[in-house]
Amino acid sequence: MSITLRQLEIFIAVAETAQVTKASKKLFVTQSAVSMALAELENQLGGSLFDRHGRSLLLNARGRYLLPLAKDITAQVSSIETIMSERNDTLTGHINVVASSALGNYILPYLIGAFKKAHPKVSINMLVYNTKIAEGMVLDGTSDIGFVEGEISSVDINARHWFKDELVVLAAPSDPLANREIFDVEKDMKSSRWIMREKGSGTAAIFRSKMKDHLDDLNVVMEMGHPEAVKRAVESGVGIACLSALTICREVENGWLKSLKVAGVDMKRQLYVISRRDTQMSDALAEFLAFCDVMSSSEEDNQCLSSPWKLQSLLARHSSSKKK
Repeated sequence: MSITLRQLEIFIAVAETAQVTKASKKLFVTQSAVSMALAELENQLGGSLFDRHGRSLLLNARGRYLLPLAKDITAQVSSIETIMSERNDTLTGHINVVASSALGNYILPYLIGAFKKAHPKVSINMLVYNTKIAEGMVLDGTSDIGFVEGEISSVDINARHWFKDELVVLAAPSDPLANREIFDVEKDMKSSRWIMREKGSGTAAIFRSKMKDHLDDLNVVMEMGHPEAVKRAVESGVGIACLSALTICREVENGWLKSLKVAGVDMKRQLYVISRRDTQMSDALAEFLAFCDVMSSSEEDNQCLSSPWKLQSLLARHSSSKKK
């Protein structure tokens, strides 16, 4: 049995007007829609709810029993909607966010956009820098919260786990590596020309840490300060690179770049949410962080948010799983 709220609303309207025609006008739906909903409801409940007298529909004993229950259910739903709407409308505040490149350019814009739709009176400003600068901005109070990829050095910073992503090797479609799925460090490192992120980048620091046993073979031909610049250079055939899988979703989907997993090295890394240890969280900031937790709750899903629709799908799955 799966009774819908709409069926109950139509039942109440017919009970109050005693006619399908009047109920359809009251609800701004067709007469056939009213008749169909009533028939489905009666079928689901195993019997009629009205006695038919000419064009009038009068409640029978079953219908009279159902009416107060139906009104109570619809009133409770209306109350929930009102309360949640008021919460969304009354949550106010201002949040200053700083994020490192991969998160600030490829994840947080979608999350902030979705959060703003739910809480339009909360204003959020976001700046994008590398992890080292982001840490400094949280320390000096310029930013309330930070989302970073690299390790944090200050003892005055509270860093909590957000979710994990993975670094992958990128090659142009014309590169011989594009014919493979795996980058073999032992065989491929020496012969590769690398395009790296700049010093201070969390991605660059993690890459060098993961590849610490092979740095003597690392041939860096170029350093760039933004993932987009790195990707364009790889597309042009200058060399290969290692970036977060978060940053290359569209290029891989469209065939502009080929991504390769690294054999024999665990390239996963922990992403962090950082704040000062003495920070007093506002209601708006606490709500925003709880909203962002959808990413850590859904690590088994693909975090490649190359479109807002992918985030909507992720949020829907997260909401559904919480109800189970």
